[in-house]
Amino acid sequence: MEFSSKRIDRETLIYLYNSMLLPRMIEEKMLLLLRKGEVSKWFSGIGQEAISVGATAAMLDDEYIMPLHRNLGVFTTRHMPLQRLFAQWMGKATGYSKGRERSFHFGDNEHYICGMISHLGPQLSVAAGVALAHKLKKEARCALAFTGDGGTSEGEFHEALNMAAVWNLPVIFLIENNGYGLSTPTLEQYACENLWEKAKGYGMEGLAIDGNNVVEVYDTIGRLAQEIRVNPRPVLVECKTFRMRGHEEASGTKYVPKELLDHWAAKDPVTLYENWLLEEGLISPESIKITKGEFKAQIDKGLKDANAMPWPTLDPMVELREVYMEPDVHQTTIPALNLDLPTGELTNARLVDACAQAIDQAMGHWPELVIMGQDIAGYGGVFKVTEGLMEKYGSERVRNTPICESAVVGMALGLSLKGMKSIVEMQFSDFVTCAFTQIVNNLAKIYYRWGQPADVVVRMPTGAGVGAGPFHSQSTEAWFAHTPGLKVVYPSNPIDAKGLLLSSIQDPNPVMFFEHKALYRSISAEVPAGIYAIPIGKANRVGQGEDLSIITYGYGVHWAKDVLDSRPHIHADLIDLRTLLPWDKEMVTESVKKTGKALILTEDTESFGIGSELAAWIGQHLFEYLDGPVVRVSSLDTPVPFNMELEQQFLAKDRLLVALDQLFGY
Repeated sequence: MEFSSKRIDRETLIYLYNSMLLPRMIEEKMLLLLRKGEVSKWFSGIGQEAISVGATAAMLDDEYIMPLHRNLGVFTTRHMPLQRLFAQWMGKATGYSKGRERSFHFGDNEHYICGMISHLGPQLSVAAGVALAHKLKKEARCALAFTGDGGTSEGEFHEALNMAAVWNLPVIFLIENNGYGLSTPTLEQYACENLWEKAKGYGMEGLAIDGNNVVEVYDTIGRLAQEIRVNPRPVLVECKTFRMRGHEEASGTKYVPKELLDHWAAKDPVTLYENWLLEEGLISPESIKITKGEFKAQIDKGLKDANAMPWPTLDPMVELREVYMEPDVHQTTIPALNLDLPTGELTNARLVDACAQAIDQAMGHWPELVIMGQDIAGYGGVFKVTEGLMEKYGSERVRNTPICESAVVGMALGLSLKGMKSIVEMQFSDFVTCAFTQIVNNLAKIYYRWGQPADVVVRMPTGAGVGAGPFHSQSTEAWFAHTPGLKVVYPSNPIDAKGLLLSSIQDPNPVMFFEHKALYRSISAEVPAGIYAIPIGKANRVGQGEDLSIITYGYGVHWAKDVLDSRPHIHADLIDLRTLLPWDKEMVTESVKKTGKALILTEDTESFGIGSELAAWIGQHLFEYLDGPVVRVSSLDTPVPFNMELEQQFLAKDRLLVALDQLFGY
């Protein structure tokens, strides 16, 4: 193994050694603590330190890195305080995730590290999003994302690399090919000989390097990053290495042939590099002893300090409060929107027009706001909501994407890391399933995990009534209303659509914004021409009455109005929820206490949906005020049929009148 490099000075060569030695010594200590039960989980990077250390040392301190399980060297090379790292691994309140995340599932913006989630692919797209922000801001910077050989089989790998290549983004995708995905050897994971050769299929540069040679890693990543800062483009780098311990300690290495372990043990990156430095006279046995003594003292002090730190306070209110970022906490130089409806000019607008107005005015209000989606630029989107925006704001901010929903959502999170807002349009709400991991595991949980907001709005054309069949007509809002950390917004009219969409864009939390396709062009209203916001989480009392309460949202509001018009003797409180997560318990409580009867109407199927949750909550909390059963009226528990007559039979509307009469007469 050749370590010499004319471009690296003596001080850096020694620094690389020390930077590998520290995580090696920490790991050896952590394995002892694991056996003593003082930490619950550990993913060992022993034998792979050269990759984490060499790559991190080669990047600028303000360039984001997206590490994985075995990248302790990333955190130590970025000089994160040891006592806080130990507190993190112990689950202490002073850890980076306050005891809410284990091992390396955390990040810290001060050190430009974005923590992973258990799913291996999403980091790649987040890095591409950071790289997109660099390009839009015209910053001479590069992003770096780690993945393993196993992660290259995931769809996110393809999507992220394809997006980065299409948009020439300044990002390095680094594969740690360590021979195994848990117990599955590489020969059972892919058929190609080398993973770096996959780069050719994306039209990007690819290369392989010795992942056990810290000098080669440092030199190669440093050269590439320097080039990319000047000439933005993605590069795929495969680091050949080996995993000397189990996937995590509990899994062991019994499935690995002993001769293979012996072969790689002889290529230990720390030992070989140390021997070379000794041979070159760059370090001495005495200096090694001194350095190890200093590191041991630092580790012991870090552990002592971490052990003295407090455990998380068991306070449910604290946990609930920190699922979402309060909007006024989100630092921005752009003034907040007025929450009052503006007086003055009104324009007659359909729901589709109101959504278009909101996006247009938001693009003007927030100069760094980006909208991404399939066919949204010159074509204007399949429903024409974004028509004309590219001509007005340019193709940098109104971006057509390939068909890769997951990568786009991950990139939106990457933009958020850089303080930018984004809107992602799903062509149809059903397609969001391709981005499910990014939404429910990454966007939804990242603020609770380590305080990073996901300032992303995902727009979702949804709903039935247009004969689009089982996929494009289904209701998908309940999928997300079950996920803490997301906000779910569903307007029923143009005034609310505009104000709520502007509020969603202003909100620093991830918002799933539903727009009913059948309402796009079938309803209209006099909408304030100015920019305004309607508060998220506040329902709207559409009608007043004493007989019963109808609680609904979306198309259900219009169905309820039609049915009530046909029953003038029934005087109902008609509550339009507008927001499904969080929903307005206060208004529902007030209404049901007044009327004593509750009918919950949803377009979605009945079982385990929004209506079920509302009914359960009312039954539990308002039982003493009820004069009749809580009634649910929902669509059939089947997929949405294509035939229009079958679709009408499926929908809840045809059963609403009977249910209303029965509850009224109870």
